[in-house]
Amino acid sequence: MLTIAGPAFAQEAAGTAPVARDIWKFVAAALVLGVAAFAGAFGQGKAVAAACTSMGRNPGAAGPVRITMIIGVAFIESLVIYALLISFIILGK
Repeated sequence: MLTIAGPAFAQEAAGTAPVARDIWKFVAAALVLGVAAFAGAFGQGKAVAAACTSMGRNPGAAGPVRITMIIGVAFIESLVIYALLISFIILGK
């Protein structure tokens, strides 16, 4: 709680007012990252559940299914990382 108190009492420079466009940058970046994280977690959960189900039904194919699942989860995670980069780009403008 003490780490939050410092920025809360900080003063802005005299004569500067926050611009509404700057506030919406933060909202947009948070929304982009939040939606991407939610969708990525949902997709990873569905992929892992489907892989576990298929390995349970056919244990002989567990190796190829596991490799395909790991590659798919890595692709899903890369999309979340791209969303993080997009949010940094939004904040940089």
